[in-house]
Amino acid sequence: MNEALADRPILVLATSACAYPGADATGQAHLHYSERAFVVKVPSPVVFPDSFYYRCFEKGIGGIVVMSCGEECPYRGAFHQLAARLDRVSLGLRERGIDPRRLKLCSICTVCTKSFLREIAQMEETLQAGSAGAA
Repeated sequence: MNEALADRPILVLATSACAYPGADATGQAHLHYSERAFVVKVPSPVVFPDSFYYRCFEKGIGGIVVMSCGEECPYRGAFHQLAARLDRVSLGLRERGIDPRRLKLCSICTVCTKSFLREIAQMEETLQAGSAGAA
C-alpha cells in the first residue's frame, strides 16, 4: 500500500434534513474535527448505488461515514433501504479485501455536535489502526 490509510480523506455523507445541520452547528460552535473529513450535503444517502461506495474506496477514500436522520428520515422507508444497502456493501467490501469498518452508518440530529465529532474521530481511529496493521 503506497499511502497509509490514516492519511486518506474521510467522506461524510450528511443528510440535508438532520446530519448536515448538525455538522453546521459543529462549525458554528468552532469545534475542531479532522481537516481530512469532507462533508457533503445530500438529500438522502439512499440515492447512491452500491457501486458508488466501491468506487470511492478504489479512488482513495480512506473511510466513509454516512450520517443520516435514522428513523426520523423524512423519506418513507429510505433509512431501512439505506441500512440494507450498506449491509450489502459491507459484505462486498470484505470480499474485495477492504475492511468493512471503513464504511459506517450513524444517525445524527440537527444539534448533535458531540456525536458528529465522535463519529469522525472514531473513523480516524479505524483508519489509523488499519494503517498500523498494514505496516
